[in-house]
Amino acid sequence: MARFAVEYVYTADTAKRDEVRPAHRAFLREAQDRGELLVSGPWVNNTGALLVFEAEDEAALKKLLEHDPFAEADLVARVRINEFNPVLGSWLAD
Repeated sequence: MARFAVEYVYTADTAKRDEVRPAHRAFLREAQDRGELLVSGPWVNNTGALLVFEAEDEAALKKLLEHDPFAEADLVARVRINEFNPVLGSWLAD
């Protein structure tokens, strides 16, 4: 399994984002429950978010992200995915 840092850049449609947010967060909770999502949260300025996932490969992660309600509602203007090699952190297994 590989770890990936995912950066979302949101569209400017904050009203629609507020409407879809409960479904987006339910999607993220389900991914967390399956062990796929390690951490996520929005930028303080509300322009996007950082998500860290564990996935088989980038293709599998992209397939998962297609089902994010924010993506399905066209609320994500840009997605940046980088394979991530964490070496320190309290959530890392020894």
